[in-house]
Amino acid sequence: MVAGAAILGAAATTSGAFAAAPAAPTPKPAPVSQAIQALPSAPVEKLIVTYKTRTAEAGSNAAAKSDTAEKAAKTGEKLSFERRLAAGSALVDLGDGTTKQDVAKVMDAFRADPAVASVEPDIRAYAMAATPNDTEYAKQWDLFEATGGMNVPAAWDKTTGSGVTVAVIDTGYAAHSDLAANVVSGYDFISSSADARDNNGRDADPKDEGDWNATDNECGVGSKASSSSWHGTHVAGTIGAVTNNTKGIAGIAYNAKIQPVRVLGKCGGSSADIADAITWASGGTVPGVPANPTPAKVVNLSLGGASSTCPSVYQTAINGAVSRGTTVVVAAGNSNANTSGFTPANCSNVITVASTSREGNRSYYSNFGTAVDVSAPGGETRRATDTPGTVTTPQNGILSTLNSGTTTQAAENYKPYQGTSMAAPHIAGLAALLKSAKSTLTPADIESAIKSNARPLPGTCSGGCGAGIADAAKTVNAVTTTTPPAGNVFTNATRVSIPDNTTVSSPITVTGRTGNAPAALKVGVDIKHTWRGDLVVDLVAPDGTVRNLKASSSSDSADNVVTTYTVDASSEVANGTWKLQVRDVASGDTGYIDSWSLTF
Repeated sequence: MVAGAAILGAAATTSGAFAAAPAAPTPKPAPVSQAIQALPSAPVEKLIVTYKTRTAEAGSNAAAKSDTAEKAAKTGEKLSFERRLAAGSALVDLGDGTTKQDVAKVMDAFRADPAVASVEPDIRAYAMAATPNDTEYAKQWDLFEATGGMNVPAAWDKTTGSGVTVAVIDTGYAAHSDLAANVVSGYDFISSSADARDNNGRDADPKDEGDWNATDNECGVGSKASSSSWHGTHVAGTIGAVTNNTKGIAGIAYNAKIQPVRVLGKCGGSSADIADAITWASGGTVPGVPANPTPAKVVNLSLGGASSTCPSVYQTAINGAVSRGTTVVVAAGNSNANTSGFTPANCSNVITVASTSREGNRSYYSNFGTAVDVSAPGGETRRATDTPGTVTTPQNGILSTLNSGTTTQAAENYKPYQGTSMAAPHIAGLAALLKSAKSTLTPADIESAIKSNARPLPGTCSGGCGAGIADAAKTVNAVTTTTPPAGNVFTNATRVSIPDNTTVSSPITVTGRTGNAPAALKVGVDIKHTWRGDLVVDLVAPDGTVRNLKASSSSDSADNVVTTYTVDASSEVANGTWKLQVRDVASGDTGYIDSWSLTF
């Protein structure tokens, strides 16, 4: 059993078209007042005039232009024939400063012409606002509020998560009508029947049997009696609650599928079970367990325990998942401490997520540090100075799907929680949106996109909150916008640890280029380190030529090297393996290469 391998969230209580003109030789024009009423509210600048078949104006631009000039003289307006539309209609410009009365007068003039079949305003269309009709959506500040929210609705015009399965490795699934349509078959990986509370070991039923504790100290000295959390169901709702069903809440990736994978029961869960669950969820093979019929491309781990290093059982499972193309998202932890001491948040190849409040500050409980990649809304339902367990501002938590049972399942409900457990599924949901929008994205691509498009916290963060608060719309737009030809940007987002007094390197293999590298080669560097003056940073060309990017400095005590260097590499052949080489020249501080890139 991993000490404290537990959930990382804390509960809170609480235009119509105009009719064609009749065929009579002298049709009666519509009253001006009627025409004005029918006009769209936005200013009308042009009209679309359709002439009857076999009229001169229908087949000749010169005739249409002449007719427009005639109507201009008749109405006193500055009309001009602009062009012919694909369907044959004429587009007529009304000129500047045209009022509704002017527009109505011109339309009446065209309608009175027996050669005209129809006339209608050239109206404007706008992107539809992606506002769900879910009854509790207005309470989901974490999705849409400008200060602390994640700008999710603006991403829904491009992607809603279709075709992506997200595995929620957690307490299992408490049946909920606002989730059911999006849930696919999962698995129960709790190997201890006592901890599972289902009278057997591993099985194909991921039902949440409850994680309550009847008495204090039941799960070790200092543990407290508690009710069931239904934690996995709350996490799942944030990612993929059914949306636009006039019920409950909206999910971030609401057309994605949710796969409940149960690993947490009575007194948490074991690292062996959790590692097997990561492997199975991502499509890997687990002895004695049937193959996953719907492997997940995103895995959410809102769980963790105290450990100064990432256990090899976790790292092996995570590396395997990533190699199969699965993005692994992990909660940073709720101890207001450095994430480096908590696992799997301190593992490599994961996206580690810290929590922010509605005001855009680091949540008082959220872990922090160089291991954090990005932040997302996790809420604050009480202040750090409040009595533990009290709830002062439930409206500032993260509202999601839940169950009302104190031990075993009862009626479904909704409730706000706070925690990095609530922040992580925001990033898992965003990862699903990205994978759905562009299926070729790798886990490294997804992590890089999320971090590159995050915004600075509008509030405060002490200790390190990664790249900032994730911005869903900006990130989706970045990966779906047409970019320069493939091969223009090369990235390596695999973490490389930098121990004291050691030289390490991270490679990027460039292919598909012709000739030499540019005279202004851009080298983007993201190095996390608690004393950057210790570091010497070099770029090593494929032929071994070393170009220094940064020298060491004993007086530079600031954290991290996050910048872009410009290098004259015009003497180097572009194709080949380039390396970012980092040398630590002093003792006492360590870090890692988080990611780096070459832009040609």
